Amino acid sequence: MNASPITNRTGVRAAAAAAVTVVLWASAFVSIRSAGTAYSPGALALGRLLSGSVVLGVMLVVRREGLPPRSAWRGILISGVLWFGFYSVVLNWGEQQVDAGTAALVVNIGPILIALLGAKVLGDPMPPRLLAGMAVSFAGAVAVGLSMSGEGGSSVLGVVLCLLAAISYAAGVVAQKPALRQAGALQVTAFGCLVGAVLCLPFAGQLAHEAAHAPGSATLNMVYLGVFPLALAFTTWAYALARTTASRMGATTYAVPALVVLMSWLALGEVPGLLTLAGGALCLAGVAVSRSRPRATARTAVPEPQREEVP
Repeated sequence: MNASPITNRTGVRAAAAAAVTVVLWASAFVSIRSAGTAYSPGALALGRLLSGSVVLGVMLVVRREGLPPRSAWRGILISGVLWFGFYSVVLNWGEQQVDAGTAALVVNIGPILIALLGAKVLGDPMPPRLLAGMAVSFAGAVAVGLSMSGEGGSSVLGVVLCLLAAISYAAGVVAQKPALRQAGALQVTAFGCLVGAVLCLPFAGQLAHEAAHAPGSATLNMVYLGVFPLALAFTTWAYALARTTASRMGATTYAVPALVVLMSWLALGEVPGLLTLAGGALCLAGVAVSRSRPRATARTAVPEPQREEVP
């Protein structure tokens, strides 16, 4: 039986929303390089969250969306603390301790943890295509990470911080999924971002001091991170997450390393090597496999036996 036009349109919109999220999250890695040279991890996280909260607050007013229902607040608070707040700080800190390749390797454990937590907590299915696609994508992420690893090595603290970022990211996504059954994507994102900003308020002094001395390009990149990769991309993420499983959405983020390679090539002139290109191709191939669905087999029509008429 063919899917209804409404179902098809919903699927297309969710896929488009996921694509917007992945592209903007990939662009964040390029912007973080500029902002991270002038802002400390906590100050950068707070500045980004404040910028995002302002934009999301305006969107809430324009769309006339009020407070989320009480039943959604548990997921909003957990995702706000773990994903918006804690994740932002420890990832910024971790990327200052290890090279980009090592950070990418460790953080890309996140989608695997999302699949495991989603199956355990939410009862998400784990079809073979999803598992196979995630395995291919993770192999690609390993290849990209190895090719990007610097000569300076990695500190134990940096690896631990990136691992904590991956765990908090996965837990935040799984906590956000039930909240999206009770509230809209914009509400869940806006109030989660606000919770994260409140959590990071102890860094307000650092932010004020560093903003007074930071170059304009670094501050603009910090604002960009709050408006686009956070406010817009987290909203499109929540929209897509509400219409699919957490594990499938987590697998989609494996496209980010491939796009980072491409953007770094175009924006920064960093020509990728063969191993990097091969890893990026594997990431994209794995995402395609994980989001594919088996073709529905046509049912063979079995003619009903004709009944003999009784004279």
